Amino acid sequence: MKMISEYLHKEVLVIGLAKSGLAAAKLLYDLGAKVTVNDLKATEEDVAVQELKGLGVEVICGDHPLSLLSKKHFDLIVKNPGIPYKNPLIKIAIEKEIPIITEVELAYKISEADIIGITGSNGKTTTTTLIYEMLKADAKNPLIAGNIGTVACDVARQATKENVIVMELSSFQLLGTIEFKPKIAIILNIFDAHLDYHGTKEEYVLAKGKIYENQTKSDYAVINYDDQLVCQTSEKSQANKIYFSTSKELDGGAYIKDEFICFKGEPIINLKDIVLPGKHNHENILAAITAVKLRDVSNAAIIKVLTSFTGVKHRLQYVGTIENRRFYNDSKATNILATSKALQAFTEPTILLAGGLDRGNEFDELLPYLEHVKAMILFGETAVKLERIAIDKGIEVIKRVDNVEQAVYTAFDISEQGDVILLSPACASWDQYKTFEERGDIFIQAVHKLK
Repeated sequence: MKMISEYLHKEVLVIGLAKSGLAAAKLLYDLGAKVTVNDLKATEEDVAVQELKGLGVEVICGDHPLSLLSKKHFDLIVKNPGIPYKNPLIKIAIEKEIPIITEVELAYKISEADIIGITGSNGKTTTTTLIYEMLKADAKNPLIAGNIGTVACDVARQATKENVIVMELSSFQLLGTIEFKPKIAIILNIFDAHLDYHGTKEEYVLAKGKIYENQTKSDYAVINYDDQLVCQTSEKSQANKIYFSTSKELDGGAYIKDEFICFKGEPIINLKDIVLPGKHNHENILAAITAVKLRDVSNAAIIKVLTSFTGVKHRLQYVGTIENRRFYNDSKATNILATSKALQAFTEPTILLAGGLDRGNEFDELLPYLEHVKAMILFGETAVKLERIAIDKGIEVIKRVDNVEQAVYTAFDISEQGDVILLSPACASWDQYKTFEERGDIFIQAVHKLK
């Protein structure tokens, strides 16, 4: 890693511990900063707290005391991405004009490796994984990081000039960047999401757009030609612009023609040979191919991955077949667009399991995609809202249950041979489950119990 002096002797406050906070605090300590850590939920007995205190780092647990910002003059705040900017402590920091970043900014500052950054409302993890696997198949020494579960600044510590870091980025992470500049930046799509965090769609779009913001003519912006908001967001980018499209043949990008994925006029793979399910994944595949072609990855490596890669856990994941009923876990579908794309992946009669955290939105945008949905099993805070659209669509079998496990058993009881049973909630999980992963794991466990 680059041993930079930018943080030497600087007073830095890390708010929010978790994995990213711990990694950021330890990195800043190693870079010579005077580090203070504050976490709402941590206790003095936590291993991470003890580790930091062993280094001499001050750790304040149990609340976010507003007096913290008056006791010391902080030069910088590193904020956990999940902590909203309306948090009282953060609001005071903003008033004091203290710079606030997320740990991906630190990762960029110390990384010797180029970064491929991927964001979008949907498809980030699948695209990030595809890019990583394609680079790996061609011996390009990739590392994977970011919102996919591996802390970016930890990965950047390991990286050398021989590596390339493939980094999944959320709007929460990107909002906390100042100089962050990936060599290759991708916005897959933009849809209404996380408005409870950002406040307005405009603010959400601006956060996503930060991935292009600092790029120069020596960088590449990979742009979804079919998404008007993505195109608008890229207009001010100074990078070389490379487009991908599922609907139009492009001169210099990636597209579909005669059932083949093509890049710059060259056919690479027939769609029928791709094992990743769902037409919506064509967008992710085109974006991934565009990115890796900019790193000179061979067609053979691309084909090897696309003929073997079946998907990422919790993202339209095939779980199994029981008595000719196929079960799919799409717990990562935390918004309407993700669920609509999952529904488009099937033509068979489908039983949809949906519901979760109520973020204030309605679900009418799902209506066009419910044609082959024969039943809906609903749970969580949004069950009543989803029941309304099911009634509007004329779906005859609508059942409300307490949780995902009950939903699996209920769906199986009413199903017939040839049906698809699909968990695709269209909502975040936090009303009942800590994470979408926990929700998906419970679905998988329930399916295995049925077996």
